Amino acid sequence: MQVEAVSDVEQVVIKTTTREYVIDRPEVTLTRIQGQDIYQVMGGRISEKNIVSIGIHTSEEDIALVAQQSQSSLEEARKALEETKGDLAQAIILLAQRKK
Repeated sequence: MQVEAVSDVEQVVIKTTTREYVIDRPEVTLTRIQGQDIYQVMGGRISEKNIVSIGIHTSEEDIALVAQQSQSSLEEARKALEETKGDLAQAIILLAQRKK
């Protein structure tokens, strides 16, 4: 078994079909055992993003901002961001127009 630190790691990204996990400035170690490489990621600042079905990445913070600024629900904000392909300003305007 061989263990070594991976130096100068800026970011680790884990993508699934519906979410993206971004870990900033983690500690990473590489363990080699029986021909397998195992990476262990520890610490760091973790943020998550939803991956909208049309391929647009939206963070929970963006959704919350649009909801707050347009006085809408999180679900309405999420849908507006999908419709505007992730454009925050357009999503807020769209929701404001719908409330008139």
